[in-house]
Amino acid sequence: MSTLQTSRRSRLWLLLDMPGAPDRAEELRRVYPQTQAYPLFEGSGLQRLSERGPWLLDLEGSPLAAISQASPGIWTGLFMITEVSAQALLEHLRAMLVVRFGEYSKGLLSYYNPQTASYFFDATDINELSSWLGPISLLYWYGGTWADKASGSLGWQQVANPCVSRHPLEPLTELSIAQQGRLQTCLLERHAYYWSQAEQHGYQSVWRHLQEGLRHGFNDSGLLDAWLRLRLRFPMGPLPDSPPGLTPQQRLDWLRRAWEGDK
Repeated sequence: MSTLQTSRRSRLWLLLDMPGAPDRAEELRRVYPQTQAYPLFEGSGLQRLSERGPWLLDLEGSPLAAISQASPGIWTGLFMITEVSAQALLEHLRAMLVVRFGEYSKGLLSYYNPQTASYFFDATDINELSSWLGPISLLYWYGGTWADKASGSLGWQQVANPCVSRHPLEPLTELSIAQQGRLQTCLLERHAYYWSQAEQHGYQSVWRHLQEGLRHGFNDSGLLDAWLRLRLRFPMGPLPDSPPGLTPQQRLDWLRRAWEGDK
């Protein structure tokens, strides 16, 4: 992807996913000291983690403007074009950090991670998108879903601000059902990806087994992992009806005894 040209008033920024690129902090200080860098968590409730959280880099006039876009796997994060000041952009990006999941739950939204962004913005409708992008006219990144990563088909993604609504993003914005669903899929596909890497099994087979486990009630993370270990040992094991009244743990134990007995 070639470097995007900005208008006279617009500036190019990179929200560097420092958790995904921990070696870049020292490189910034040593090789690119002229590049303005702003820790995103600074001044927020996550300030104690500011050094390990994402950094907003001003790429205007910096050699990193070309270098980072030529090596997005190293300088991982979100590129953005906007006309506003650093302070205004930081205020908006910080407002996106903590969100509500339903009426009573809240948590950190790691939208600055290219994998998470590939799910989150895909589930955001046109009216919501204007509020989420706020002063950002164009957002782009190199990434994709965890399934894309497993198949080696990552690529450039971009989202343009439709400017349908100018309502500012409210503190603790509640995510839509679609956004929550896509983020849940992100977590599950990430789990399948790391399982496939650790166990040297194909991603698609691990993903099928994971979905199968969820359908059979193995929803707890520990129980789901135990199911995956068992299923990968017996990928062709039949799933007959178990005795009624069993808890998910009891059903898993029953399947283990049945399959190991068959072996």
